[in-house]
Amino acid sequence: MDVNAMPFTHNTGVVTRKQFDDHITLYHGYVEKTNEITNKLATDPEWASANATASHYRGWKRGETYAINGVILHELYFQNLGNEAGPPGRKMSELVDRYFGGFEKWKEDFIACATAARGWCILAYEQRTKTCRNILLDNHHDGHIATAFPVIVLDMYEHAYFLDYGTDKGAYINRFISSIPWDAIEKRAVVVV
Repeated sequence: MDVNAMPFTHNTGVVTRKQFDDHITLYHGYVEKTNEITNKLATDPEWASANATASHYRGWKRGETYAINGVILHELYFQNLGNEAGPPGRKMSELVDRYFGGFEKWKEDFIACATAARGWCILAYEQRTKTCRNILLDNHHDGHIATAFPVIVLDMYEHAYFLDYGTDKGAYINRFISSIPWDAIEKRAVVVV
């Protein structure tokens, strides 16, 4: 079953139109690669030669999680790129109060996590421990907690900000936080118990 790209329009002050359009092109590449891998595994999976050291099957399966997570994480990121500053909604306020001791402490931890990340910074609800945590992923498929549900997703790969911010990761992170569309985040947060 093919994955279809979601439509996104530039409606954010976090990045310029050029930065956004280049990022969308990259996202479409992940969609295409996901479909290519899915089709390869459906038509010629090479099961007989699979092994843990090196095999085509192993490579395709590792690529599968990398590509589909690239699609999903980009979609969540584009959905939480906003324009409006303002306070988080009721549910998010409750979550950051409960798990971080307030918005400012969550923000401080999120900024530190994003600064340390090579790939993604995610506020996630982890279902096993029933806690919210800021987690970082250095790759799309490296560092993700298996039972974690992403609530806020920030792309920290250089391709996400470098055209607009250069090496000033802090300016990008702060602009992102000050522009979070809290209504979209509230919709994600309702699944958190």
